[in-house]
Amino acid sequence: MDINKIIQSKGKSKLVMLTAYDFISAKILSEASVDIILVGDSLGNVILGYPNTIPVTMEEMLIHVAAVRRGAPKAFVVADMPFLSYQCGVDKAVENAGSFLKVGANAVKIEGGIEVANIIKKIVDFGIPVMGHLGLTPQYVNQIGGYKVQGGSKKSKEKLLRDAIALQEAGVFSIVLELIVEETSKEITNAVKIPTIGIGSGRFCDGQVIVLHDLLGLIPSFKPKFVKRYANLFEVSKKAVTEFIEDVKNGAFPSDENVFHI
Repeated sequence: MDINKIIQSKGKSKLVMLTAYDFISAKILSEASVDIILVGDSLGNVILGYPNTIPVTMEEMLIHVAAVRRGAPKAFVVADMPFLSYQCGVDKAVENAGSFLKVGANAVKIEGGIEVANIIKKIVDFGIPVMGHLGLTPQYVNQIGGYKVQGGSKKSKEKLLRDAIALQEAGVFSIVLELIVEETSKEITNAVKIPTIGIGSGRFCDGQVIVLHDLLGLIPSFKPKFVKRYANLFEVSKKAVTEFIEDVKNGAFPSDENVFHI
């Protein structure tokens, strides 16, 4: 997959994007032939245990992007630009975006609409592909008052449409639409010439993205409406660990086949 193929997929085939934060997850997604791998700043919640994505740093993101690239050497990898990595002035934003390409990303993702369009344009002008992100933007959670569905009112819908057009004009190659009512995400998808990739935004986006750990059922306490679990690996993993503990306690492990002899 490359930029041109992603753009040309609109109206022809659905894009599939999944998150990966480490070597082995990236390897799994690569061998499954997912279209796009997103190294999301959601690693703050999922991997690092932060309460939200705001504490995530450039240094943390760079480490995880590099690990994902090693696990998926041929995949199309998008790196999330964390909070304050692009709100810090155009020059620094370009430098930070370029840092992700240096460690293996093919593109970066930036949250926001009209307010970040000029920054996105400058980054794109320097040859760095950018994916946009509208709707529920987790880095703005303190401003928007929590994790709420977006685009339900006329005012909200009109703003999202303006933002989507602004991002397109700034040069993004696709836009993530997060937690937007289906009717509004459909209008946005029809209004732009680039693909939209939905997460909790209904059936009419040009593609879908989800956090891998949600898909695999690795976080049992988190099950939003828009997630479909395809496995329950938390329980499977816990069962395996429990069996190992029992085998060690009762002397069943290691057995003769697990040891070395003269």
